[in-house]
Amino acid sequence: MGLRVSLLVAVQVSLMKRDDGMVSMPSQRTFGMLILLSFPGTWPGRMNSEEVLKVVFPQLDGKDLASCMLVSKQWRDVAQDDYLWKCLCAKRWPSICKRPQPPTMNFYNLYRTFYKRRRCQALLPPRLSFDSLDFYIDIWSEENLIFSEIVPGPFLKTGLKIPAEGISDMLRYHLESSSYKMTLSVEPRFSIPIGQTVSVSVLVARKDSNMVACILDKALFDYIDRTSYRALAFNYLDFSPKHPFISGIRAWISLLFMDDGNEGVIDVFGIEMDFCDAASSEDE
Repeated sequence: MGLRVSLLVAVQVSLMKRDDGMVSMPSQRTFGMLILLSFPGTWPGRMNSEEVLKVVFPQLDGKDLASCMLVSKQWRDVAQDDYLWKCLCAKRWPSICKRPQPPTMNFYNLYRTFYKRRRCQALLPPRLSFDSLDFYIDIWSEENLIFSEIVPGPFLKTGLKIPAEGISDMLRYHLESSSYKMTLSVEPRFSIPIGQTVSVSVLVARKDSNMVACILDKALFDYIDRTSYRALAFNYLDFSPKHPFISGIRAWISLLFMDDGNEGVIDVFGIEMDFCDAASSEDE
């Protein structure tokens, strides 16, 4: 393909519509470089077309260099030189080029992946729902089992529709707030003397398979918030090695208690679970 024809194709490629429907114009520098390619008489010495491309392409920005890869096989072969993409990466992320090899397969892939901000994407529909889960909750005071129930997911999802009578205003405000939480009432209620070691374990199982996950494993209720009338425990979630960058997400569980005037005992009427580090809605 002659260079003048290639120029026309390059300009057409550069004028392609963007995702938002607007026409993307090549930069002034890029347009000037493409014009230079169409006039062989202006080339210095006896440079052939490939040598000229190797002089021009390093002057282009990443978007226009990528557009040139669509013009012809010759242009694509020259534009795929990873050194060109290393130079572009060095302008955006200078420190990454201090490594002898890029963290990806090559600098072209690195630039193509991260050169523009990604739009926020809506979450895909969840593959699980509360209807397909059962929660196994066990609570110990010292070594004595004081609560042990299998709680169906829909029951935990429905939660405490009507807060118990006699709870504090602050706890009532928390339970009635818009933030998503999973709650259930405790029947019969139980009391725990202050100072005793209280721990909790929670497993969750899928009804449609034999898959089970450990959410909390003998986590200690080591913090009692007297202002909000909650005793709190948490564990960090363990994720598959297939997801090495997911970390720091905690599963929280709270014992909700009354103010019965006895400073030495907490009167538990409910349980709350949440994953507030990562989820603020049912789908999440």
